[in-house]
Amino acid sequence: MNKLTQGVVLLLFGGAILRASVTDLYLRYVKEGLRPFLIATGLLLVAAAVMTLWYSFRETPSDEDDHGHEHHGPSVGWLLILPVLGLLLVAPPALGSYAANQAGSVVAEPVGGSDYPALPAGDPVELSLVDYASRALFDAGKSLDGREISLTGFITVAPDGSPMLARMVLSCCAADGRPIKVGLDGRTPIDVPADTWVQLTGVYTARTAKDPVNNVDVAYFDVRTWQEIPEPKQPYA
Repeated sequence: MNKLTQGVVLLLFGGAILRASVTDLYLRYVKEGLRPFLIATGLLLVAAAVMTLWYSFRETPSDEDDHGHEHHGPSVGWLLILPVLGLLLVAPPALGSYAANQAGSVVAEPVGGSDYPALPAGDPVELSLVDYASRALFDAGKSLDGREISLTGFITVAPDGSPMLARMVLSCCAADGRPIKVGLDGRTPIDVPADTWVQLTGVYTARTAKDPVNNVDVAYFDVRTWQEIPEPKQPYA
């Protein structure tokens, strides 16, 4: 591609990244904390595109002759436009039940040693799936006993056909996403399609099981009530 086309492609890339970064679209790809880096990257690409276009328009035919004609890359370079168009035109769905069923549950390792802080006052208290599973598995539920708890996630299906609650956990971006899964007892959501987002209220149960994918312990939750909710703005944990 000549310099003019290179500048256009750079401008589209930078603009697409900036568009995703200033909206919530970037949350489908990376963790929330990476937004400043995406904005900086988008601005650098736009600046590089502007400089490339400026130099391209400044060149005259004699300049090209002096340099022995401008070299053109293979036309396959135009394929670079495809991911840009995808980012501009298509909002990809967040990773859901299919990805959760293909990967083993993350190990909900204890946070801050063996002593877990008491839960804040007021029931139901909202916990992340990682926090609930960690307290249930590594603290034997001591900090959960006697409390009404609220959990949010999407429905996935266990190997035996029973519903489970899950949420994808990111280390950096969606490419490394892995699920945290919680088994469900009590008044579980019945006949709810996979990938439906729900908010559950209930209490701790000592029941555990093994995730057949990677043999990791999975905590359970005793459901008292549940309701369908829209997918949250930040679908990943």
